[in-house]
Amino acid sequence: MDMELPESHQMLRDTVREFAEREIKPVAGELDEKEEFSVELTHKMGELGLFGIFLPEEYGGQGMDYLAYVIAVEEISRVDGSQGATIAAGNSLGLGPIYYFGSEEQKRKYLPELCAGKKLFAFGLTEPNAGSDAGGTQTTAKRDGDEWVINGSKIFITNASTPITWGTVVQTVTGTRSDGKKEYTTFIVENGSPGFEARPMHKKMMWRASNTSELYFDNCRVKDSAMLGKRGEGFHQMLHTLDSGRLAIAAMGLGCAQGALDLALGYTAQRKQFGRPVNSFQAVAFRLAGVATEIEAARALLYRACWLRDSGRPFAKEAAMAKLYCSEVALRAVNAGVQAMGGYGLMKEYGMERYYRDQKLLEIGEGTSEIQRLVIARHLGCKPL
Repeated sequence: MDMELPESHQMLRDTVREFAEREIKPVAGELDEKEEFSVELTHKMGELGLFGIFLPEEYGGQGMDYLAYVIAVEEISRVDGSQGATIAAGNSLGLGPIYYFGSEEQKRKYLPELCAGKKLFAFGLTEPNAGSDAGGTQTTAKRDGDEWVINGSKIFITNASTPITWGTVVQTVTGTRSDGKKEYTTFIVENGSPGFEARPMHKKMMWRASNTSELYFDNCRVKDSAMLGKRGEGFHQMLHTLDSGRLAIAAMGLGCAQGALDLALGYTAQRKQFGRPVNSFQAVAFRLAGVATEIEAARALLYRACWLRDSGRPFAKEAAMAKLYCSEVALRAVNAGVQAMGGYGLMKEYGMERYYRDQKLLEIGEGTSEIQRLVIARHLGCKPL
């Protein structure tokens, strides 16, 4: 078994890490403090090829695999969770559904500019009463001639109201199936469409430089051509999107954990107490050693899940495992980092408190830790209520 990364992937890691240190790190704290989405950084990440890494070159992508994408998200998140979220959502939730389920016309229209990082797309799933219960969607789309009329709302949607957002893929209820269950269909709704409004949300604890939005649909009309895939395929599209998206959230957790560990190691090597470096005390050193061990285990779990996906094998269980474990390793890493740095770990100028805040959403977004355990248990043949 060859555990070495291909040279192309190692070069990608080095390139993205150098970019993140040079371009993102100097401004991450200020953007977080101001709750400011950076169009400039998004464009630069696009120029680096971080959008559409796993898409074919014919659509403007890089023609690499999902492991390459996950490595890029990991390295960006190692420096800043907000920019990691922009990349993760821009790929998994933005251009991903269009690439996998869109018509050739839709792909040709939207993907090239999305892959270039010139524009963004969002994925409208979560609603005020439909979070973990994704089947609880209440937003409706009713047919009227050759148009569909959408009414409802979405919340906590990443990248949906930036200055460069092109639109959102929206899951709606379009009727009732023969078995009595809801029929779900997704539509592409461009920003600026009559009856559609995307409002940015503020005063977040975490990912403050990432755009989060509320969406409102008031008799919003879209053409038949705006339908993504076929009528009634929405729920399948949503599940596929979430399975792949969990790998990106896992990568954010892995990057967050690594960044927190790196910061703690650097600080404890310089900080002295009782006449010697803090990292010479067993209580600190052993705690960081435990975190480092868990990070290596998390990386192996995540990369194997990516290998399964890239090999065309089932990966839903492993994606849930990776998302669960990486997000919770990040929790232990940031907690250890704050503890090792003491009072300085709580000060914004030192950066650890931002890792501490950013980590929390990783246990919630794209399926809470409780939902991941439910998914895993079902794959194991268990039937938890």
